[in-house]
Amino acid sequence: MKPANIKTEKNEDLHGNAPDSSPVALLIIDMLNDLEFPGGDALLEPAMRIAETIAALKKRAKTAGIPVVYVNDNFGKWRSEVRDLIDHCLHDGVRGQRLVEQLKPDPDDYVVLKPKNSAFYATTLDALLTYLQAKRVILTGISTDSCVLFTANDAYMRDFSLHIPEDSVASVSEEHTASALDYMRRILQADTTPSVRLDLKALKAEQEPETAGKA
Repeated sequence: MKPANIKTEKNEDLHGNAPDSSPVALLIIDMLNDLEFPGGDALLEPAMRIAETIAALKKRAKTAGIPVVYVNDNFGKWRSEVRDLIDHCLHDGVRGQRLVEQLKPDPDDYVVLKPKNSAFYATTLDALLTYLQAKRVILTGISTDSCVLFTANDAYMRDFSLHIPEDSVASVSEEHTASALDYMRRILQADTTPSVRLDLKALKAEQEPETAGKA
């Protein structure tokens, strides 16, 4: 078993489609979701509202060579696998079916399952971002005042630069979302510029080492 901090060779299964390294990573939080829990009905409309926006941002990110990482709750099922979760959401008549249809992962996307609110807690995300050499993360998904917020706190503690597009996160109420975004701007120094105004190539260039003109 290889240590998590050792850079490994390119994964041949990806056929070169997913970047082996990138200074920026796009995280999609808890959007592979059946929404079959208390309060899930209230979250459906806000989640659907941002799904199309996140899908467009994901497409742009992949064009710019930015890796996409789905970080998703395992709903307390410790033997769960993402394929089973997606199959359940697509074929069992659940509330979140349209959500997953809009945003199901591509074969070259990364997927991390989490047991708690933060994408970093008891997951492989830290090791993955180290492998990718990411210094900046773009957080999207649900809920702004819970899993997105907890993830943002942990990313800030790890010295990641934070982008949390205000049009790509949602919670059960606009008030909760606005309050959480204000906190993340004020305390975590997060940039909440809407996704449609994010210059992804520029974000990558800001983090990449300068080599031009050097011997």
